[in-house]
Amino acid sequence: MATTMDNVGIVVEDLTPVVEFFTELGLELEGRAMVEGEWAGQVTGLGEQRVEVAMMRTRDGHSRVELSRFLQPEVVADHRRAPVNALGYLRVMFQVDDIDDTLARIVRHGAELVSDEVVQYEDVYRLCYVRGPEGILVGLAERLAGDDATGSDVVAASVAATARNTRRNTA
Repeated sequence: MATTMDNVGIVVEDLTPVVEFFTELGLELEGRAMVEGEWAGQVTGLGEQRVEVAMMRTRDGHSRVELSRFLQPEVVADHRRAPVNALGYLRVMFQVDDIDDTLARIVRHGAELVSDEVVQYEDVYRLCYVRGPEGILVGLAERLAGDDATGSDVVAASVAATARNTRRNTA
């Protein structure tokens, strides 16, 4: 059975700078609301909860990033500075039209390259990881190849970038 991904959730301390960062990256704010009550806690397994949520949508309308600020219950763990090879959710990657222009714009919102440079994977992609506000790890990919690039090219490029960053982080 075919399925689609609706969104990726990221828990943050302060929604405003993170919304501004993702807006600069090219996502659109779909809405902002308070999610609270027993029904929400039944979904998450956290019991009674109160969460401020901002939903960001990609330009093509196919993917979203759900940013959540938990007011109740309190946040219990912080994995924002985990290295690339840590278990669990780590990063979300976006395809961008111009990686250099994108980097120039998001640096103004606190983004920093994880490695020393943007890496080129063959003639297919230019890639990098950046840490945005609150240490959120975001991958950027600029497609260099035409329509003949496949999903496996994206995976190979992402694995190559991850391996390069892991070697730097463990050295």
